[in-house]
Amino acid sequence: MAPHDPGFAAAGPDPLSREAVLTAVEARLLTTFGEPTGRAAVTFLGADRIEVLRFGPGGGTGAAEPALVRYTTLGMAAAPMADPLSPVADPHRGPRAELVLSVRGGRDGALRGLATLAASPQVEGLVVAPGASLDLGAPLWEGAPFQSVLVAEPGGLVADLELPEPAEPVRFLPLLPMTPNEAAWKRVHGAPALQELWLRHGTDLRDPQRRTAPLD
Repeated sequence: MAPHDPGFAAAGPDPLSREAVLTAVEARLLTTFGEPTGRAAVTFLGADRIEVLRFGPGGGTGAAEPALVRYTTLGMAAAPMADPLSPVADPHRGPRAELVLSVRGGRDGALRGLATLAASPQVEGLVVAPGASLDLGAPLWEGAPFQSVLVAEPGGLVADLELPEPAEPVRFLPLLPMTPNEAAWKRVHGAPALQELWLRHGTDLRDPQRRTAPLD
């Protein structure tokens, strides 16, 4: 039975405090994916702690293909992402998000890279939104053929989490790893064209060692 998602029924005196928001976010993740099989915490200078939760086994299970593992951030949604051009950041209004990465067989080496991307709104003033490219400047995990990801549309894996007004909902944004050639192609043709190309060629975006899709 899936754990109960309490939302904000017992969030305490400030339902938009960091603790209340992250409690509700974690409950939504557990309701969707079940109990995590691992978790790690990373703290960056000038930023609050980011946790990464793993859902699913860390490797193959004897089946024909490795089991799917989800990695989700926890901490990015504690505060809204602020427009870097705004002189004053609103403590409640603005988009909130967490990141979700799906990998066949799992790659725990992605934990720090994922936390780095989740901390980018605090550290670099980025507003992470669907269609954006996020570049780590290094492989997503050791030996990975990817160092950047495409931010996909939310709602397919984890439903948006509504927060009390005036806050915007927390959206759970899937990350789609891109090879360097795909990232360069996307910069020229745009995110929708790259996603259409992947779809046309039946690209398995969860394959941790896939090759670049044919860029026709």
